Amino acid sequence: MAKCSKCGKKAVTFIRYNGNHLCQVHLEEYVERRVKTEIRHQIDLDGIGHIAVALSGGKDSSVTLRILADILAPRSDIDLSAITIDEGIKGYRQNTLKKAKALTKSIGITHDIVSFKDEFGVTMDAIAADVGDKTACTFCGVLRRKCLNRTAKEIGANVIATGLNLDDTAQSVMMNFTRGDVERMARLGPHRKVRVGLIPRIQPLRSIPEKEVYLYAMLRDVPFSDETCPYANDAIRNQYRDMIDRMEARTPGTRHSILSSYDAILPLLRDHFLAATLNSCSCGEPTPKKRCMACELLDNVRGKDGQKKS
Repeated sequence: MAKCSKCGKKAVTFIRYNGNHLCQVHLEEYVERRVKTEIRHQIDLDGIGHIAVALSGGKDSSVTLRILADILAPRSDIDLSAITIDEGIKGYRQNTLKKAKALTKSIGITHDIVSFKDEFGVTMDAIAADVGDKTACTFCGVLRRKCLNRTAKEIGANVIATGLNLDDTAQSVMMNFTRGDVERMARLGPHRKVRVGLIPRIQPLRSIPEKEVYLYAMLRDVPFSDETCPYANDAIRNQYRDMIDRMEARTPGTRHSILSSYDAILPLLRDHFLAATLNSCSCGEPTPKKRCMACELLDNVRGKDGQKKS
């Protein structure tokens, strides 16, 4: 039976990319130490005031909230809350909402739940029934971001913390690189500059592999749902996930290498692709065009009479 490389106790996992076996205590410390490092690099907590966590009820966002709550517990100068977006996906979102509510209740923080139905008059299930040449994820991602940004402003949050992990980040970098969308790479989070109308985002789990996030949640008894969205199978991201997983299996540390390479060129990208001037959409949200992407996509789900699908 493998023993922890740090203390000799029973190991619960083997970290292939650095060759260490870790017991429960040292795995938790390993994850939490890197999260604290990421937070220090991404944001100055002094004067931040209010952090809202984008809480889906899945493992990543739930672990993000749990660790942030622990880190911020001694600080009376920072408010922590959670925002959950209910897209209206039957058989899926109800279950993740239960886990999200259980976690916020146990921590004792404010939990805002915003639905597509209330915000846009349409559910994700209705949208997915007629997406044309796009995927359901295209609509869902854009509309979710709009709900998060608007709600964060309404509750006075100065930062949104998301649950994006190392796997997610590596996939996003590769997706944009292979598509030739280098300009979009320059805008990937975490956001270090505040732009009028846009709440900046931080990614505390940015350097933590998905497997370690999952194991951390299990070992600390963090309530989360491991259900998969029924529309996720159509996401283009799956192709990049499979590709990077194969590369990581052959060469442990590949995901970290992708991230470190991206971080090395990011200053150059931001200097070359300057932030676009933002206008105000008729809905009130900032946009580089006359109308925001969310409003443009919603036009695709309206009937000729202008009424939205239910």
